[in-house]
Amino acid sequence: MVIPRFLGSTPTERPVAEHWFGAHPSAPSMLDGDGELPTYLAGDPERLLGADVVARFGPTLPYLLKLIAPVRPLSLQVHPDLSQARAGHEREESAGVDPLLRNYTDANHKPELVYALTNFEAVSGFRAPRRAAELLDGLDAPLAREMLGHLQASPTASGVRAAFTQLLVSGADGGASAVEATAAACAARLRSGRSPSARTDTIVTHLASAYPGDPGTVAALLLNPVTLHPGEAMFVPAGGVHAYLSGFAVELMANSDNVLRAGLTPKRVDIPEVLETIDWVAAPPIRIAPEMFDECTGVYYAPVDDFELSVATLDGQHDRRFPGRGPRLLLGLDGELSVTSDADPDGVTVARGQCVFVAADEGTVRLSGTGRVAQAGVP
Repeated sequence: MVIPRFLGSTPTERPVAEHWFGAHPSAPSMLDGDGELPTYLAGDPERLLGADVVARFGPTLPYLLKLIAPVRPLSLQVHPDLSQARAGHEREESAGVDPLLRNYTDANHKPELVYALTNFEAVSGFRAPRRAAELLDGLDAPLAREMLGHLQASPTASGVRAAFTQLLVSGADGGASAVEATAAACAARLRSGRSPSARTDTIVTHLASAYPGDPGTVAALLLNPVTLHPGEAMFVPAGGVHAYLSGFAVELMANSDNVLRAGLTPKRVDIPEVLETIDWVAAPPIRIAPEMFDECTGVYYAPVDDFELSVATLDGQHDRRFPGRGPRLLLGLDGELSVTSDADPDGVTVARGQCVFVAADEGTVRLSGTGRVAQAGVP
């Protein structure tokens, strides 16, 4: 129960995979003594958010900050871009779709950044088609041979689309046995010691034990495996297929809960919508290295306008100016730090698991003490 312990609460038997900090209506944060964050922001948005943020994003936080700790692998999924989200949300609103059956709970895109607090395992983005073909070649399973045929016929984004579509459609049309046979072939190849990628076959075998017969288990043959070490970060753009497998991380994203699931979940899966949303171009995972503001603070600049992540580590020797602008959320990661601003020179103390909101008009933020803090801000 990593997240409850991090937050200082008592773990229960119920697994906790995520904890949100932000103003999304699905799970708005509570402010100490000031009610829900969205209501507080609506009281004076230009002062609290800044006129430029309100003009660009409306009277709410443009980002959502999370803690994420997969108890078992989370769903294979993709997020829409802004035009897809707006069109999908409008379409479902007009049709009066039951909220529980919607793909688009809001009209926003959902690019995201993951910052690892422990070793964090994932799959993200499509491999080069020829490499995916190498991993499928020799697997004694009909589904694997069909997917391989698509990639051999067209070692391009078109072939990747055909192979991935074959996998998802086969799995949805009562093809659990075909998926299980492919996963079993990966497990047998791993045991033989002749695997072209022991890491990939291990992932497939692990996923198959958690989600037997789910096509998402075999999808790992087409996707890039990723290991983030503590302090490393990865950006997942809209349209990027991914699944988070294990570990503990901070996740920062646009203020959206639009998730299109392809597998590895008991939740609703919409394969046609997934296939219309995916970016099929093969590309390596997008790792974001921090740009150092000073010897204590690194800023992870995501290639979007909605958010940026800053992380500061102080050793108690000096106080530091914490770069950032607009509305900010500061989340304590380790130790205990004092947070002051031009508007509040007395400040507050932030310990591990505690989060503080800093309004746009509070000016320069300074940190002192011993510990580490992550800051969500607006570029």
